[in-house]
Amino acid sequence: MKKIVLFTVLAASLSFASGVKPVDNQLYKKECTSCHFGFQAGLLPARSWSKLMNNLENHFDTDASLDKKDRKLLVDYLVKNASDRAMNYKRSAKITNSIYKNSTPIRITKTPYFIRKHDELRANMIKQKEVGSLSNCIACHTTANKGIYSERAINIPNYGRWE
Repeated sequence: MKKIVLFTVLAASLSFASGVKPVDNQLYKKECTSCHFGFQAGLLPARSWSKLMNNLENHFDTDASLDKKDRKLLVDYLVKNASDRAMNYKRSAKITNSIYKNSTPIRITKTPYFIRKHDELRANMIKQKEVGSLSNCIACHTTANKGIYSERAINIPNYGRWE
């Protein structure tokens, strides 16, 4: 009986990965990470990625237009791996569950989960040149490129100055 319970717990933990699925799409890496951090698809729901990708000519005040073929390939990748499609990733599930069904955020920093996790940060911690903004995940999350955003892997630059 003990073996069955142990096996069940182990199987459940293996099927529910922490973090978010790392970026594994070469086109996404080429087109998107050349300008900003490679936000994993599991950080927003599919409806948000669709909305975001349908307005690339005004992508946060920048023209990030793509040809139709590349745009479709990227939309397909983002939607397939979005937070509401990657519910076996713990952080993706938490992000999805925090967003109202009638809400379509296009900024990860505007999701309720993100806001709740970053509410203790003071403005001067974020605005320092080493960070710049909340969208610069890799500035503090040392394993963000791997889709791991655990508190153990946080290193806020100049943190001692802010205490």
